[in-house]
Order: sequence, then C-alpha cells, then structure tokens
Amino acid sequence: MQHSEFETLVQNLCQLDSLPKALEMLKDDVNADIAEVAASLTGQFALAEVEGESRIYHVTVEENEQGEAEEFVEHVMNEGDDIIKFVAWFFDAQFGMKQKETYQVAGKTYRQPKRSK
Repeated sequence: MQHSEFETLVQNLCQLDSLPKALEMLKDDVNADIAEVAASLTGQFALAEVEGESRIYHVTVEENEQGEAEEFVEHVMNEGDDIIKFVAWFFDAQFGMKQKETYQVAGKTYRQPKRSK
C-alpha cells in the first residue's frame, strides 16, 4: 500500500463514529491484506462495563501448552472514544505500524498511555 493510500484510508476511517463501522470499511478495502485481516477480526470484540466505563475489548482464544483453550483479552478503546484509537490499534496489532504514526497521518495528537503500577 502506498503511503498516500494509507493516509486516505486512515482519514476516511476517522470520519466514522464506531468500531463496527470502521471494521466494515476495512473489510471492504481494496487492499486484500487489510480486508482479509479485518474479516478475520469479525466477532472478536466484546463490550464490558468496567469501573463505570463501557470498554471495548479484543478477545481471542488460543490453545495453551496443555492443549486447553485460554482466553486473551486486550482493551482497545472505550465506547464513545475517538475512532482513531481503534484505527491505530488495528494497524499496530495487525501490521506492526506504530500508533504514533497512524495518529500523525490522521492529523491527531498521540498520547502515550499511562503505565499502571
């Protein structure tokens, strides 16, 4: 994917207001790799109420060394957050692109997450 195509895609995704809409746009992308990865993520997100926030998690199940199913949960964003959080997570988690770069392409300021102790 050319950098200009990436910029256009990120900017178009940032016009959307929800993770499901962004995931649908990614599944329809002309770049087969992006569309395939987005399609594989369908059904892997869960919404949970935690500490008064509606949090969106990416949930996967993998077999551990004992052959047992083990669930992995990663906080992606909160419901109502700017969609750039999902877009940056998507390109970081699936394609190894630094979140800061995706934010820059979107014309947004990246803030390093606070580390929990």
